Amino acid sequence: MLNDCIFEGAQWDATKEQAKAILVDVATRRGRITYSELVGQISALKLESHDARLFHLLGEISSDEEKGGRGMLTAIVVHKYGDMLPGPGFFELAKSLGKNTKDPLACWISEFNKVHDYWANKHRRS
Repeated sequence: MLNDCIFEGAQWDATKEQAKAILVDVATRRGRITYSELVGQISALKLESHDARLFHLLGEISSDEEKGGRGMLTAIVVHKYGDMLPGPGFFELAKSLGKNTKDPLACWISEFNKVHDYWANKHRRS
């Protein structure tokens, strides 16, 4: 239901903040989370794992985190079955952010490790 999208305002900001906090917690523990697990933990806005709003949300979070030098935080959000990798939107965003996506697996591993290294090390320093 793309027509129902909200990409700004207090509810969107709260959703983004909540999703980022969940992802930071997972990254601090050097973990990963599936799309369905993530949406199951977000209460600020009802989302489904294949919701266009979720993909937009993840794109905003990763873009913000990349600008902050912390890597694409959403690299830790993966499919529950099959390849256990992020969806195509992750790789499209990575390419638009100037990442080398010729080898998608290498691109993902690099971002996955960068995110884990940043957040796990930050947690140790705290």
